[in-house]
Amino acid sequence: MGGQQALEWAIIEPDLFKRVAVIAANAKHSAWGIAFNEAQRMALEADPTLYTDAPNAGQKGLEAARAMAMLSYRHYQTYESTQTDTDDRFDDFSASSYQRYQGYKLWKRFDPISYWILGKAMDSHDVGRGRGGVIEALKLVKAPTAVIGIQSDVLFPIEEQQLIAQYI
Repeated sequence: MGGQQALEWAIIEPDLFKRVAVIAANAKHSAWGIAFNEAQRMALEADPTLYTDAPNAGQKGLEAARAMAMLSYRHYQTYESTQTDTDDRFDDFSASSYQRYQGYKLWKRFDPISYWILGKAMDSHDVGRGRGGVIEALKLVKAPTAVIGIQSDVLFPIEEQQLIAQYI
């Protein structure tokens, strides 16, 4: 979401920035990204404690949502190189405990409802809305801009970075 914000600010305040860096972002959130966020919201909503005032309200839903999100920016080779088990186990896999730990870690520092709302905010991201389209909006950026993509990122594929770089 940070890259989306940087792009928006560079458009609405073109004289404010001397340089801009857009890392792993898009000019308009994709249908794939919206579907990904919706799956995470579904995980949050499946937790019956989400809208309660229980001390752990939404914990399991947020943990599941976080596990889903990690699969969008960590890729096959990363998991293979860091989470592959070398013994003959049938359960308690390293990749499983890693996903659960990362979900728990996020729950300890983040509010489930805020996570839900941030996903909705990302879904509505479209720099071209009300500006004549994405291409016209990107032309409003004046600052020299570094646009960086991550080859393995399935949420913000390289093509989206290429579009941003082409029209700024």
